[in-house]
Amino acid sequence: MDAPTGGPGEESIGDLFGRLVEDGRAYAEAELALVKAIARYRAQRAGRALAALGAGAVLLLAAIIALVVGLVLGLSQYMSPFFAGLIVAVLLAGGGWLLLNRGLAGMRGLGRDAAEQQAIDQGSQP
Repeated sequence: MDAPTGGPGEESIGDLFGRLVEDGRAYAEAELALVKAIARYRAQRAGRALAALGAGAVLLLAAIIALVVGLVLGLSQYMSPFFAGLIVAVLLAGGGWLLLNRGLAGMRGLGRDAAEQQAIDQGSQP
């Protein structure tokens, strides 16, 4: 017999299992809501931080441009403005070229080298 043997306040195993499933579902929904709220909060903070980074980058770029213009104007007192601009442009282009080459070489170095491949091969052997 599957009838409950206790008093009228006792629940059957089926009822308890159903309540367990409902409680589990409610818990999962609450956890999901918490994760969503955390993600929204972090996204808002990241958005504000990115806006500050963008504004700072624009201001720094403006400062560098002002410095370059000042350098050209300062040199133009000793030579023609065209040659002053040419000298500054060549120096900046050379520095930019060197930095780009160094950055590209560093990016190429991110691939697997011989030591890394050897470590991977040794790690995959039983």
